[in-house]
Amino acid sequence: MIALIVHGGAGKIEEKEEARRGIEKTLIKGWEILAKNGKAIDAVCTAVCELEDNPVFNAGTGSVLNLLFEVEMDASIMTSEGHFGACGAIKNIKNPILVARKIMEETDHLLLVGEGANMFAKAMGFSEYNPKTEKEIEKLKKLIEKGENFYFPNFKKLIELYKNLKKEEKYGTVGACALDYYGVIAVATSTGGIRGKLPGRIGDSAIIGAGTYATPLAGVSATGHGESIVKNFVAKEVCELAKNYDIQTAINIVMEELKKKNCLCGVIGLDIKGNIGHGYTTKDMAWGFIKDGKMIVF
Repeated sequence: MIALIVHGGAGKIEEKEEARRGIEKTLIKGWEILAKNGKAIDAVCTAVCELEDNPVFNAGTGSVLNLLFEVEMDASIMTSEGHFGACGAIKNIKNPILVARKIMEETDHLLLVGEGANMFAKAMGFSEYNPKTEKEIEKLKKLIEKGENFYFPNFKKLIELYKNLKKEEKYGTVGACALDYYGVIAVATSTGGIRGKLPGRIGDSAIIGAGTYATPLAGVSATGHGESIVKNFVAKEVCELAKNYDIQTAINIVMEELKKKNCLCGVIGLDIKGNIGHGYTTKDMAWGFIKDGKMIVF
């Protein structure tokens, strides 16, 4: 049994048709690897790279900007064999998920952030790339002009604190979970964070157990309000429940608890039996899966 499930972020999906096409294309690329007896880790990396390269999604080229109009990205990857790697607040890289994988495979560390993450990427031969888009520049300008950010109650005060440092409603994250022919589960998650965040902010996507987690029984990728996801260690919580339930039931239980806590998020996951699951407390979530050769995109 092999399976692949991906997401393109939770919240208000502004470009629904573009998002659906992006998810479909991503699933096809990831499935091609699994269908040829490829490894789950290669499938999720390929899938997330595809999403990072698509400006519709808040990761890689589509990343939102921080208060200094810079792109700072987080990403992580984990396998059911216990391997993990992540980068946080990394800049000027096209595909942060590939840096996270290099950290997992080439170092003795789990997480590199900021300048250190960029130095490592350069040492590993990653080319510099500017992921900033004009669309995101205009969106942040409007958000600052409005002076309100639903995700950050102190936003107006922070604007004043940071306005002299300038160099010049979207919960976006992308993720993928795959189960390969060898019984290995891999999970990858990548994000540009939350529009208007403070420089140096790291959300759930770089934190093991929060935005990304995998065990021999299940794998989960989360998206949404990073601070809330970290507080509840959402991905690990779902995987723990998957010891006693199928993945969809485990997700349903966690989602009901998160609704009570007003945690705005979404998750996708799969288990060792090939069951897939999803859930979200936001208005919507872009996601889709392939199982038994059949693809469904929502």
